[in-house]
Amino acid sequence: MKRQIIAAAALSAILLAACGDDDKKSSDTTAAADQTAAECAAGKTVTDGTLTIATGEPAFPPYVINDATPEDGQGFEAAVAMAVAAELGFDAANVVWTRTAFDAAIAPGPKDFDFNLQQYTISPERAEVVTFSQGYYTSSQAIFGLTDSPAASAATLADLKGLKIGVAAGTTSIAYIEDVIQPDSEPLIFNDNAAAKEALDSNQIDAIVADLPTALYITAVEMEGTTVYGQIEGSGTDEFGLLLAKDNPLVTCVDLALTALKESGELDAITTEWMSDYVEAPVISLG
Repeated sequence: MKRQIIAAAALSAILLAACGDDDKKSSDTTAAADQTAAECAAGKTVTDGTLTIATGEPAFPPYVINDATPEDGQGFEAAVAMAVAAELGFDAANVVWTRTAFDAAIAPGPKDFDFNLQQYTISPERAEVVTFSQGYYTSSQAIFGLTDSPAASAATLADLKGLKIGVAAGTTSIAYIEDVIQPDSEPLIFNDNAAAKEALDSNQIDAIVADLPTALYITAVEMEGTTVYGQIEGSGTDEFGLLLAKDNPLVTCVDLALTALKESGELDAITTEWMSDYVEAPVISLG
Protein backbone atom coordinates (compact mmCIF):
# COMPACT_ATOMS: atom_id res chain seq x y z
CA MET A 1 0.00 0.00 0.00
CA LYS A 2 2.87 2.34 0.90
CA ARG A 3 4.44 1.72 -2.53
CA GLN A 4 1.13 2.59 -4.20
CA ILE A 5 0.94 5.86 -2.27
CA ILE A 6 4.52 6.75 -3.22
CA ALA A 7 3.83 5.89 -6.88
CA ALA A 8 0.66 7.97 -6.91
CA ALA A 9 2.53 10.89 -5.39
CA ALA A 10 5.28 10.57 -7.99
CA LEU A 11 2.73 10.46 -10.80
CA SER A 12 0.99 13.51 -9.40
CA ALA A 13 4.30 15.38 -9.27
CA ILE A 14 5.03 14.47 -12.88
CA LEU A 15 1.59 15.62 -13.99
CA LEU A 16 1.95 18.89 -12.11
CA ALA A 17 5.38 19.44 -13.66
CA ALA A 18 3.98 18.74 -17.12
CA CYS A 19 1.16 21.19 -16.49
CA GLY A 20 3.73 23.69 -15.33
CA ASP A 21 5.68 23.20 -18.57
CA ASP A 22 2.51 23.67 -20.61
CA ASP A 23 1.70 26.83 -18.65
CA LYS A 24 5.21 28.14 -19.28
CA LYS A 25 5.00 27.39 -23.01
CA SER A 26 1.63 29.12 -23.18
CA SER A 27 3.04 32.09 -21.26
CA ASP A 28 6.08 32.24 -23.56
CA THR A 29 3.87 32.14 -26.65
CA THR A 30 1.68 34.93 -25.29
CA ALA A 31 4.75 36.99 -24.42
CA ALA A 32 6.13 36.55 -27.94
CA ALA A 33 2.80 37.59 -29.43
CA ASP A 34 2.79 40.72 -27.25
CA GLN A 35 6.29 41.76 -28.35
CA THR A 36 7.03 44.09 -31.20
CA ALA A 37 9.37 42.77 -33.88
CA ALA A 38 12.05 45.20 -32.64
CA GLU A 39 11.75 44.00 -29.03
CA CYS A 40 11.92 40.42 -30.24
CA ALA A 41 15.05 41.00 -32.36
CA ALA A 42 17.17 42.50 -29.57
CA GLY A 43 20.34 40.43 -29.14
CA LYS A 44 19.43 37.90 -31.84
CA THR A 45 21.44 39.17 -34.83
CA VAL A 46 24.82 37.77 -35.91
CA THR A 47 26.39 41.15 -35.08
CA ASP A 48 24.92 42.99 -32.12
CA GLY A 49 23.32 46.27 -33.16
CA THR A 50 23.52 45.43 -36.87
CA LEU A 51 21.20 43.55 -39.22
CA THR A 52 23.04 41.61 -41.94
CA ILE A 53 20.95 40.93 -45.06
CA ALA A 54 22.13 38.73 -47.91
CA THR A 55 21.19 38.80 -51.58
CA GLY A 56 22.63 37.37 -54.79
CA GLU A 57 25.82 38.15 -56.66
CA PRO A 58 24.62 39.77 -58.81
CA ALA A 59 21.10 40.65 -57.67
CA PHE A 60 18.58 40.86 -60.51
CA PRO A 61 15.65 43.16 -61.32
CA PRO A 62 12.81 43.54 -60.58
CA TYR A 63 13.93 42.28 -57.17
CA VAL A 64 16.93 44.61 -56.83
CA ILE A 65 17.13 47.42 -59.39
CA ASN A 66 20.53 48.84 -58.51
CA ASP A 67 22.70 45.82 -57.75
CA ALA A 68 25.43 47.96 -56.22
CA THR A 69 23.22 49.59 -53.59
CA PRO A 70 20.28 47.40 -52.50
CA GLU A 71 20.10 49.43 -49.28
CA ASP A 72 18.46 52.15 -51.38
CA GLY A 73 15.35 49.97 -51.40
CA GLN A 74 15.05 50.08 -55.19
CA GLY A 75 13.39 46.88 -56.34
CA PHE A 76 10.84 44.55 -54.77
CA GLU A 77 13.07 42.46 -52.50
CA ALA A 78 15.31 45.40 -51.64
CA ALA A 79 12.21 47.31 -50.52
CA VAL A 80 10.82 44.33 -48.59
CA ALA A 81 14.17 43.79 -46.86
CA MET A 82 14.46 47.42 -45.77
CA ALA A 83 10.84 47.44 -44.56
CA VAL A 84 11.48 44.31 -42.49
CA ALA A 85 14.67 45.90 -41.15
CA ALA A 86 12.71 48.97 -40.02
CA GLU A 87 10.15 46.78 -38.23
CA LEU A 88 13.03 44.95 -36.53
CA GLY A 89 14.33 48.29 -35.26
CA PHE A 90 17.24 48.83 -37.68
CA ASP A 91 17.60 51.99 -39.74
CA ALA A 92 19.60 52.02 -42.99
CA ALA A 93 22.80 53.01 -41.16
CA ASN A 94 22.63 49.79 -39.14
CA VAL A 95 21.93 47.45 -42.06
CA VAL A 96 24.80 45.66 -43.79
CA TRP A 97 24.32 43.83 -47.10
CA THR A 98 26.35 40.78 -48.07
CA ARG A 99 26.32 38.42 -51.08
CA THR A 100 25.93 34.67 -51.50
CA ALA A 101 25.49 32.31 -54.41
CA PHE A 102 21.87 31.12 -54.63
CA ASP A 103 22.52 27.45 -53.85
CA ALA A 104 25.30 28.13 -51.31
CA ALA A 105 22.82 29.79 -48.95
CA ILE A 106 20.58 26.71 -48.97
CA ALA A 107 23.45 24.42 -47.93
CA PRO A 108 23.50 23.15 -44.32
CA GLY A 109 25.61 24.94 -41.76
CA PRO A 110 26.04 28.29 -40.02
CA LYS A 111 25.32 31.53 -41.89
CA ASP A 112 27.11 34.87 -41.83
CA PHE A 113 23.83 36.72 -42.45
CA ASP A 114 20.63 37.21 -40.49
CA PHE A 115 18.37 36.53 -43.46
CA ASN A 116 18.76 36.06 -47.19
CA LEU A 117 16.24 36.84 -49.93
CA GLN A 118 16.75 35.73 -53.53
CA GLN A 119 13.31 34.41 -54.44
CA TYR A 120 13.74 31.34 -52.26
CA THR A 121 10.70 29.11 -52.62
CA ILE A 122 9.65 27.59 -49.31
CA SER A 123 9.84 23.79 -49.60
CA PRO A 124 9.92 20.84 -47.16
CA GLU A 125 13.26 19.66 -48.56
CA ARG A 126 14.95 23.01 -48.01
CA ALA A 127 13.31 23.39 -44.60
CA GLU A 128 15.27 20.35 -43.42
CA VAL A 129 18.52 22.37 -43.49
CA VAL A 130 17.43 26.03 -43.28
CA THR A 131 14.58 27.95 -41.66
CA PHE A 132 12.07 30.05 -43.60
CA SER A 133 9.96 32.97 -42.57
CA GLN A 134 6.32 33.17 -43.56
CA GLY A 135 5.82 33.94 -47.24
CA TYR A 136 6.06 37.43 -48.69
CA TYR A 137 5.24 36.72 -52.38
CA THR A 138 3.82 33.97 -54.59
CA SER A 139 4.90 33.51 -58.20
CA SER A 140 4.29 31.32 -61.24
CA GLN A 141 6.95 29.61 -63.33
CA ALA A 142 7.37 30.93 -66.88
CA ILE A 143 9.32 30.06 -70.01
CA PHE A 144 10.87 32.63 -72.34
CA GLY A 145 13.11 32.72 -75.41
CA LEU A 146 13.59 34.30 -78.81
CA THR A 147 10.56 36.00 -80.30
CA ASP A 148 11.01 34.31 -83.70
CA SER A 149 11.07 30.80 -82.21
CA PRO A 150 8.20 28.46 -83.16
CA ALA A 151 7.72 27.95 -79.41
CA ALA A 152 6.74 31.62 -79.01
CA SER A 153 3.17 30.61 -79.82
CA ALA A 154 3.19 27.56 -77.52
CA ALA A 155 -0.23 26.74 -76.13
CA THR A 156 0.45 23.44 -74.33
CA LEU A 157 3.40 21.67 -72.75
CA ALA A 158 3.61 19.42 -75.81
CA ASP A 159 4.78 22.48 -77.77
CA LEU A 160 7.80 22.77 -75.45
CA LYS A 161 9.00 19.15 -75.47
CA GLY A 162 11.57 19.59 -78.23
CA LEU A 163 13.25 22.67 -76.75
CA LYS A 164 16.72 22.80 -75.22
CA ILE A 165 15.87 24.53 -71.96
CA GLY A 166 18.25 26.33 -69.62
CA VAL A 167 17.78 27.10 -65.93
CA ALA A 168 19.68 28.61 -63.00
CA ALA A 169 21.27 26.19 -60.52
CA GLY A 170 19.55 25.48 -57.22
CA THR A 171 16.14 26.84 -58.27
CA THR A 172 12.78 25.09 -58.11
CA SER A 173 12.50 25.80 -61.85
CA ILE A 174 14.64 22.69 -62.39
CA ALA A 175 11.93 20.51 -60.87
CA TYR A 176 9.25 22.15 -63.04
CA ILE A 177 11.26 21.38 -66.16
CA GLU A 178 12.01 17.77 -65.21
CA ASP A 179 8.68 16.86 -63.62
CA VAL A 180 6.15 19.00 -65.49
CA ILE A 181 7.52 20.00 -68.91
CA GLN A 182 9.58 16.79 -69.28
CA PRO A 183 11.48 17.93 -72.39
CA ASP A 184 13.09 15.46 -74.79
CA SER A 185 16.58 16.51 -73.62
CA GLU A 186 17.91 17.15 -70.12
CA PRO A 187 17.83 20.81 -69.04
CA LEU A 188 21.13 22.68 -69.09
CA ILE A 189 21.90 24.10 -65.64
CA PHE A 190 23.80 27.37 -65.33
CA ASN A 191 25.30 29.15 -62.33
CA ASP A 192 22.70 31.92 -62.52
CA ASN A 193 20.26 33.67 -64.84
CA ALA A 194 23.04 35.84 -66.26
CA ALA A 195 24.86 32.76 -67.56
CA ALA A 196 21.59 31.32 -68.89
CA LYS A 197 20.89 34.57 -70.75
CA GLU A 198 24.32 34.40 -72.39
CA ALA A 199 23.58 30.84 -73.50
CA LEU A 200 20.25 31.92 -74.98
CA ASP A 201 21.87 34.85 -76.74
CA SER A 202 24.48 32.55 -78.30
CA ASN A 203 21.87 29.93 -79.34
CA GLN A 204 23.21 27.24 -77.00
CA ILE A 205 19.67 26.86 -75.65
CA ASP A 206 16.21 27.60 -76.99
CA ALA A 207 14.52 28.89 -73.86
CA ILE A 208 14.87 29.60 -70.13
CA VAL A 209 12.50 28.73 -67.29
CA ALA A 210 12.38 31.19 -64.38
CA ASP A 211 9.84 32.81 -62.10
CA LEU A 212 7.37 34.98 -64.03
CA PRO A 213 8.53 38.45 -62.84
CA THR A 214 12.14 37.62 -63.76
CA ALA A 215 11.08 36.35 -67.19
CA LEU A 216 8.96 39.43 -67.88
CA TYR A 217 11.69 41.83 -66.78
CA ILE A 218 14.41 40.16 -68.84
CA THR A 219 12.31 40.11 -72.01
CA ALA A 220 10.99 43.66 -71.56
CA VAL A 221 14.20 45.39 -70.48
CA GLU A 222 17.34 43.30 -70.79
CA MET A 223 17.15 41.11 -73.92
CA GLU A 224 15.86 42.58 -77.14
CA GLY A 225 14.15 40.09 -79.45
CA THR A 226 12.89 37.84 -76.64
CA THR A 227 9.43 37.22 -75.27
CA VAL A 228 7.68 35.26 -72.54
CA TYR A 229 6.06 32.24 -74.18
CA GLY A 230 3.79 31.81 -71.18
CA GLN A 231 3.42 30.96 -67.52
CA ILE A 232 2.94 27.28 -66.79
CA GLU A 233 -0.58 26.31 -65.77
CA GLY A 234 -0.90 25.44 -62.10
CA SER A 235 2.62 26.58 -61.18
CA GLY A 236 1.56 29.66 -59.22
CA THR A 237 2.26 28.09 -55.84
CA ASP A 238 5.91 29.08 -55.40
CA GLU A 239 5.83 31.06 -52.16
CA PHE A 240 8.97 33.06 -51.42
CA GLY A 241 10.25 33.27 -47.84
CA LEU A 242 13.18 34.91 -46.11
CA LEU A 243 15.88 32.29 -45.54
CA LEU A 244 17.63 31.98 -42.15
CA ALA A 245 20.06 29.53 -40.58
CA LYS A 246 18.34 26.38 -39.31
CA ASP A 247 16.41 27.00 -36.09
CA ASN A 248 17.48 30.65 -35.93
CA PRO A 249 15.30 32.26 -33.21
CA LEU A 250 15.27 35.50 -35.22
CA VAL A 251 12.63 33.92 -37.48
CA THR A 252 9.97 34.65 -34.85
CA CYS A 253 10.88 38.34 -35.01
CA VAL A 254 10.98 38.36 -38.83
CA ASP A 255 7.51 36.80 -38.89
CA LEU A 256 6.27 39.51 -36.53
CA ALA A 257 7.73 42.10 -38.89
CA LEU A 258 6.10 40.55 -41.98
CA THR A 259 2.77 40.25 -40.18
CA ALA A 260 2.93 43.94 -39.26
CA LEU A 261 3.75 44.88 -42.88
CA LYS A 262 0.82 42.82 -44.14
CA GLU A 263 -1.63 44.21 -41.60
CA SER A 264 -0.61 47.81 -42.27
CA GLY A 265 -0.88 47.36 -46.05
CA GLU A 266 2.78 48.29 -46.56
CA LEU A 267 3.70 44.92 -48.10
CA ASP A 268 0.81 45.25 -50.56
CA ALA A 269 1.97 48.76 -51.46
CA ILE A 270 5.54 47.55 -52.05
CA THR A 271 4.27 44.66 -54.17
CA THR A 272 2.07 46.96 -56.27
CA GLU A 273 4.88 49.46 -56.79
CA TRP A 274 7.51 46.98 -57.93
CA MET A 275 5.68 43.90 -59.25
CA SER A 276 2.45 45.03 -60.90
CA ASP A 277 4.15 45.28 -64.31
CA TYR A 278 5.48 41.71 -64.06
CA VAL A 279 2.50 39.45 -63.49
CA GLU A 280 0.64 39.20 -66.81
CA ALA A 281 1.51 36.53 -69.38
CA PRO A 282 -0.32 33.87 -71.43
CA VAL A 283 -0.91 30.51 -69.74
CA ILE A 284 0.60 27.37 -71.22
CA SER A 285 -1.82 24.52 -70.63
CA LEU A 286 -0.73 21.24 -69.09
CA GLY A 287 -2.81 19.27 -71.57
